[in-house]
Amino acid sequence: MSFNIALTGLNSINEQLNTISNNIANSGTTGFKSSRTEFGSVYADSQAMGVEVLGKTQSISQGGALVATGRSLDLAISGGGFFTTRASNGAIQYTRAGVFGTDQDNYIASASGQRLQGYPVDADGNLLVGAIGDLQLQTANLPAKATDSLDFVGNLDANEAVPTVAPFDPANVASYNSSYTTKVFDSLGREHTLTQYFVKTAANTWDAHYYADGAAAAPASLPLTFDTGGALTAPVAPFAVSFPTPGANPMSVAVDYTGTSQYGSDFVVTTNLANGYSAGEQTGLAVEKDGRVFANYSNGQRMLQGQVVMANFINAQGLRNENGTAWSETSESGQPLYGVAGIGSFGDLAAGTLESSNVDLTQQLVSLMEGQRNYQANTKVLSTDKELIQVLFSAI
Repeated sequence: MSFNIALTGLNSINEQLNTISNNIANSGTTGFKSSRTEFGSVYADSQAMGVEVLGKTQSISQGGALVATGRSLDLAISGGGFFTTRASNGAIQYTRAGVFGTDQDNYIASASGQRLQGYPVDADGNLLVGAIGDLQLQTANLPAKATDSLDFVGNLDANEAVPTVAPFDPANVASYNSSYTTKVFDSLGREHTLTQYFVKTAANTWDAHYYADGAAAAPASLPLTFDTGGALTAPVAPFAVSFPTPGANPMSVAVDYTGTSQYGSDFVVTTNLANGYSAGEQTGLAVEKDGRVFANYSNGQRMLQGQVVMANFINAQGLRNENGTAWSETSESGQPLYGVAGIGSFGDLAAGTLESSNVDLTQQLVSLMEGQRNYQANTKVLSTDKELIQVLFSAI
């Protein structure tokens, strides 16, 4: 009986040593989670029968150290959650190993070819939240966009006097109180200047004159009125300033003065936001901590490419271990809960960073020595049992 008991010990410890060896071998594997062999005693009624391996558990919830790599598509999760990937056969897996790149179709994919899942964007760059799919990057250059809106917020100095020189002449600084120039772009991406000249005409009343590239635009002027508290009363809606651009589509810029004021302080512009830009070439990628992926362009613009979706589980220990760094859903884990980084139970996303293996080499080496000692003890039981049997047979 003791021979069989010792044999169960050897078999179980051999499995433990295999687990420890695998942990040590993967101490440098990105996103790897260490495993532990769980033992249980075996009894037949009240008779001890030895030991058995109940199973292996992974330290899924224990994160590894984050190591900076500087590579834009190296991603790490600081906190809870998993990346979701899809294989070519449609199989979904969950991983913490964020070593991603692009495949031949410019989809974001792991080294094994599994595509990263997230919210894609439509043709206008708007997120399609709720439609989880493969994240694909756009490689085309960014075409030029004509300026069609200008949000302008400033303060006109109520202490200013009505100019003594009339009529208004942009070449004569004495005929206006202040001016501001904004850079705009036509449909070919060419740069133009739109200058606003502000002329006080009476108390709480101003005229704004518009010139594009030094020539008068339409309308030539627009009245701005304020109440006695300094708040803008007219215009209350955006209005179009138009001017021709030879070889390109005529320009029509909707100017919005909402928020502009008239107080007894210096003329200052707090918002001068015009859309539109010249054509640009893609210069790189950037991933925000909430998982949004942007393409950067040489014209200073950035375009949203999608948003990385994260998954979490009620019982992450119930996931099926596929290869030490990837898991799949089971009935024990429950269905995945999807969300975006930084919200609820989902950790922040760190771009240019990878999560190291969570293997503690010191602990593994100590366990290896303990396993070796237990293995030797069980072999000693076998050798002692053999000696006793030999003595028994020699006495007969």
